[in-house]
Amino acid sequence: MRIVVKFAGALLEDPHAVSSLARQVAEVVSKGHELLVVHGGGKLFTATLSRLGIESRFVGGLRVTDRQTRDVAVMVMAGLLNKRLAGAISQTGQPAVGLAASDNACFLAEPLTQGEETGGLGYVGYLTGVNLEFLETLWGAGIVPVATCLGLGADGELYNINADQMAAACAEFIHAERLIYLTDVAGVLDGDKVLKTLCCDQAEELIRQNKVTGGMVLKLEACKRALAAGVRQVRIVGGTIPNGLVAAANGSKGPGTRVTPKYPAAVGAAPAEKD
Repeated sequence: MRIVVKFAGALLEDPHAVSSLARQVAEVVSKGHELLVVHGGGKLFTATLSRLGIESRFVGGLRVTDRQTRDVAVMVMAGLLNKRLAGAISQTGQPAVGLAASDNACFLAEPLTQGEETGGLGYVGYLTGVNLEFLETLWGAGIVPVATCLGLGADGELYNINADQMAAACAEFIHAERLIYLTDVAGVLDGDKVLKTLCCDQAEELIRQNKVTGGMVLKLEACKRALAAGVRQVRIVGGTIPNGLVAAANGSKGPGTRVTPKYPAAVGAAPAEKD
């Protein structure tokens, strides 16, 4: 089975979480699955910008990225975090290689349009293509590709891509059967309750009611895209749940929240199921 796993950047700042998740990646691969790992780096990226005296500004949940900010993104995400995660997986005995967009042009991008303005967010893009042949070569050699959220533009520039959106697009382009988001929360929350299942219509209602805000909004929009593209199962799981990744990869009744195209009985016929 082909699976895309997206690691929240916050998880990569916890050595214990990195070690645990690296071990779980190795276990999932040992069962014959082909994994593409995608990771973000928001918190450390923001902290590094702050240390350098560069202001962070967001529009619609997306970071405005001038050239200086983009260069820091490459340094933090394609450098420190990407190599930290690839190294941790490799240390388990499961070979992994860190990838950025320009490595064999593996991830392609175009500038994102905000409103009617293309490029208004600076070096922010959206994924337009994946070098699937290259990834399949890695999988065939038993190597896990670990991708940071950057895309290579036709102009030769690197573009910052929202990691949740990139994971969903990757799942579409590589024809993945499952997409798993590992987050720093237990799943999609309604108050203090974790929702076991959530259909896209119910997700939109939670957003309208402001019960879901911030980064989770973009994550749920990304889930909707993946499901529309034919990904069979999408799940949002707490990355610190013991063996949470293994459980999510191996079964349909794993931890966290399973996002579905519609409610199983009838769209809107029942509330989201809570844990």
